[in-house]
Formats: sequence, structure tokens, C-alpha cells
Amino acid sequence: MTVTLGEEIMLLTLDDTSGAAKGESSARWGVTGGILLELVMADRVTVTGGRIEAVDPAPTGDALLDGRLERLARWAGKPAGGGRKPSRGRKAADWLTRDHAHGVQDVLDRLCARGLVTEEKHRALGLFPVRRYPEADGSVERELRDRLASVVVHGAEPDARTRALTALLHAAGLHRQAFPDLPKKRVEPRMAAIAEGQWAGDSVREAILTLQTVMTAVTVVTVVTATS
Repeated sequence: MTVTLGEEIMLLTLDDTSGAAKGESSARWGVTGGILLELVMADRVTVTGGRIEAVDPAPTGDALLDGRLERLARWAGKPAGGGRKPSRGRKAADWLTRDHAHGVQDVLDRLCARGLVTEEKHRALGLFPVRRYPEADGSVERELRDRLASVVVHGAEPDARTRALTALLHAAGLHRQAFPDLPKKRVEPRMAAIAEGQWAGDSVREAILTLQTVMTAVTVVTVVTATS
């Protein structure tokens, strides 16, 4: 079974038993960044100078990615600020901000359809509707964690997709979700080295850096809000 980067990040961040997302805010950005990076790696989208452009509308053959590509192409083709003149290359950070809630739900629906998680609905305090996604089939996640451990902990040479996944996890600050039984200081240097290595094309690298920039901004706002 082939799963996308966004699905892999979602599996890593969902608690197997409760179905709640661990580090929910970071998980949302990581999942959305994973979808974007898939489209960049498939040469459907480019990120240049922090701006995003849909350059090839051809379907990838993956329904999740193709649906997102169609939405992104419509959005990127609209002029920023409501002007009449077409705009080429809107800010990638704006897309991530716009899409991160919808992207997560689409990925969760996909994982349910694959039979990897199951959806449970209940009401918190008897009032507020809550959805949880506990594990239904852990085989894909186990393979994923084994692959990450072999690269990050044991120093194996990663393939391109594992490099991309590791870079995304590092950019989104999801070290603990990827390696819950290890201290961050044990895995962060290796993940950073993989993320910063000379393995990706310019557009892939910029997509990852954009996610890092967005996550840093979100973290700063969260800290300021909490302490004010």
C-alpha cells in the first residue's frame, strides 16, 4: 500500500488508542506541507521565492493529490487582494494557512477509507461534537516507524521519500511524534542534517523552508499569546 507524505505524518501523530492527534497544531501544518511537497515532487507545483504556482494540471493518478491540485490551481490563478489582473505565484505560506484544516480532514477521510484508522464520534462534556481516529490496522505505521528509525537512529542511507518525510517532520517540529520513546536531542541533529542535505531540487527545498517559516511564526504567536 502506497501512502502519501501527508498520510504518513497523520499516522505518526495520531494516538493509536484514543485517536487524538498528538501536537495537533504542528500535525496540521505537517500534513498540509506533506500534500504540498508531494505535488512539488511530482512536478505539478513549484515554490520559488516563497511563492507557489501550479505549473502542470495533469492528474497524478492519486485522488487526494489531484483534488488538492485542482483547488490550488484555482486559488493560485486568482489575483491577490481582489484585483483584476491575474497573479502568478501567490504566497505559499498563504496557501498552507488557508488549507491546513481542510487538508487534515481529507487525509483523515482517506485513512478511514483505507481501513488504517476508524472514525469515532462523541460529544465532549455532552455538548461539543468531537471526532477521534483510533488505529484499525497498524501495519503501515509500523513499517513507517521502522523505516524512520533505520535512517535517523541507525544511520541508514534514506531514499528520496524518506528524506522528504524526515525533512517535513523536522520542519514542523514533530520529532517527539516520530520518536516518542527517544529524547529530542537524540534525533534532532540527524533529522536536521537530512533536511539540510544536498538531496532536493530548489522547489522542494523552498517548500520545506516555507513550512519551517510558517511553523516558526505560529510558534512565536502562540508563545506571545500565552504569556500576554
